[in-house]
Amino acid sequence: MGMGSPGGPVSGRGGRRAPMAEINVTPLVDVMLVLLIIFMVTAPLLLAGVPVDLPESSAGALDQDKKPIQLSIDRDGHVFIDDREIQISAMADQFAQIAAKSGTGKESPQIFLRADRGLDYGRVMAVMGALNHAGLNRVALVTMGEGGEAAPARRGGRIDGDEVPEPAVP
Repeated sequence: MGMGSPGGPVSGRGGRRAPMAEINVTPLVDVMLVLLIIFMVTAPLLLAGVPVDLPESSAGALDQDKKPIQLSIDRDGHVFIDDREIQISAMADQFAQIAAKSGTGKESPQIFLRADRGLDYGRVMAVMGALNHAGLNRVALVTMGEGGEAAPARRGGRIDGDEVPEPAVP
């Protein structure tokens, strides 16, 4: 069967080699694994557009079906809806527009409030009061989890329109 030729399988005339019909998938798998690692590392970095130093919490993440509205307050007290900065004087009007567009109560959108750790507590409460006044009651406070990931807190307040009791403090 062509064992006498040291150059491999020979086909046809002229002693040329037959084309190899096998594909080496090892480099393909290597490239795919590298791309997977790159996307896993960069995806959490793309989530937050406003740099905020979040407090830590041991609460777990929320389950959700619609894209929430990201409301951020940076260290200087500037308020951002998603990545767009809004003026404090126009904050109530912006919240009223969101409520008019998407509804209030159980139909209101989930709002993730991200506030810098060094921020004045009164500023955060003023923003939460404006949200409540506009009828946007589904507010979750985003904290840094134990693993360093940003996650909405599950303790106390309103989650998915249902009351969640405050934890007992000894």
